[in-house]
Amino acid sequence: MPEVAIKSQRVVLPQGEQPAVVLIENGRIAEILPIDAVVNCPVVNVQNRAVLPGVIDPHVHINEPGRTEWEGFNTATRAAVAGGLTTLVDMPLNSAPVTTSVANFELKLAATQGQLHTNVGFWGGIVPGNAAEVEGLIARGVLGFKAFLTHSGIDDFPNATEDELRQIMPILARHGLPLLVHCELTTDDAEWKQRDPRSYQNYLASRPKHWEDDAVKLMIRLCAEFRCPVHIVHLSSANSIAPLAAAKAQGLPLTVETGQHYLFFNAEDIADGQTQFKCAPPIREKANNDQLWRALQQGIIDFVATDHSPAPPDLKQIESGDFTTAWGGIASLQLALPVLWTAAQQRGASLNDLATWLSTNPAKLIGQSSRKGQIAPGFDADLLVLDPEQTFDVTTDLIQHRHKVSPYVGQQLRGVVEQTWLAGQLVYERPEFRALNQGQLLLSRPM
Repeated sequence: MPEVAIKSQRVVLPQGEQPAVVLIENGRIAEILPIDAVVNCPVVNVQNRAVLPGVIDPHVHINEPGRTEWEGFNTATRAAVAGGLTTLVDMPLNSAPVTTSVANFELKLAATQGQLHTNVGFWGGIVPGNAAEVEGLIARGVLGFKAFLTHSGIDDFPNATEDELRQIMPILARHGLPLLVHCELTTDDAEWKQRDPRSYQNYLASRPKHWEDDAVKLMIRLCAEFRCPVHIVHLSSANSIAPLAAAKAQGLPLTVETGQHYLFFNAEDIADGQTQFKCAPPIREKANNDQLWRALQQGIIDFVATDHSPAPPDLKQIESGDFTTAWGGIASLQLALPVLWTAAQQRGASLNDLATWLSTNPAKLIGQSSRKGQIAPGFDADLLVLDPEQTFDVTTDLIQHRHKVSPYVGQQLRGVVEQTWLAGQLVYERPEFRALNQGQLLLSRPM
């Protein structure tokens, strides 16, 4: 017997938005029925609010253990639930230790105890000298691996070279696991730091597009050679769109994400000293970002992920506004959906587009597409209820992240998450958390 049903005039199904009743049993979607169906279970009628699959964010820096003064499982997953995120995947840095060995991964898992308010999976890390750990990390349940082609910002997570990737990619190809890559091939140039440290344009010029474009070309070449699934994280240079489109047209196992901040903000609008906007690659000019939007709507860019990378205000240099020393990272996890919806609606996008970009396609990357990312029978009942027309102002008291520093503070966004459901249980009903510690570890990819 179904345990509960959610009734709405706007259920976002794979075939389109329609009135429906979603029956839930044993934490999964049992059936989708017409809106006028009579069911023998409690019914939650959300009326004209939209029901979507829960947001899946595969690019989150939780920083625990070791740097919980930056963030942590408790605060990150609370923020996630309040934003309609039902699954996230933790990056192998900036925790201390980094997730580059089985022993370090065990410490990471131990740190999650009693702190998961949403589902959490993990990426392993690729650094020089840890090739012998890869098979063990796979056996322990990581969903794939992340590598940097430039300095990560954390000295204990150095960048991998092409030779090191050549050792790793055949292993990942054999297991069908993705290699996620931060694509910047940088050159040593400290001259920009001698110029105005508060100038955003100075910082933007310090990380030119060709760094990113050269790295993307390298990864396309290696992907073609090894047929290892390759995922380009946080694409910001529109110059790379054409080669990525050509590679995908050739059938290479290549996927691409961009970040909400590249689609919402433009370099022309960032004032000097606003270090809350600093990230790498940087937020670029409007003409570039318009091209990112077109690539997303054309399917060349597969989805959007936050790259939530918070840090305390002193590390962000909020008082000094010094871009040369500020930590590069955008805090935005809780706002993933309304930020994207606000900008997407202005470009004619639909709620089905939103579900594709925030749920369906991210589920594919993390190997969960048979059970997550859609509202369909047999899928996990990880859902959110959204008022897509309502607007709100981002204030610090709304933010559940450990630190309230975010470039979105003060912005008016569209789309209010009213409820979050995890495995068929109502865990959040704005503004109250209804149930905590309901998250599960994702330690394997379904066969």
